[in-house]
Amino acid sequence: MQKKLYKSRTDRKISGVCGGLAQYFNMDSTLVRILWILFIFLGFSGVLAYVICALIIPDEPYEDYYYDNGNHN
Repeated sequence: MQKKLYKSRTDRKISGVCGGLAQYFNMDSTLVRILWILFIFLGFSGVLAYVICALIIPDEPYEDYYYDNGNHN
C-alpha cells in the first residue's frame, strides 16, 4: 500500500500540516513543529511554505468506524 500525505485531523495545532508530515515520515510531531519554527526564523519563508502546504495538502479522510467495528447489518 502506498503512503499518502494528508493533514492530520487528530494531531493539529493550526491546520494539521506538521501532524500530517510527522505521520508521513513516522516522526514525533513536536520535532516537526520545532524544525518548522527554525525554518521560519532562519529564512522567513517558512510561513509562506506553511500556508501553501495548508492549502495544497488534503485533509485526512474520515474513517468509517461504523463498518470497521463490525456493526453493519
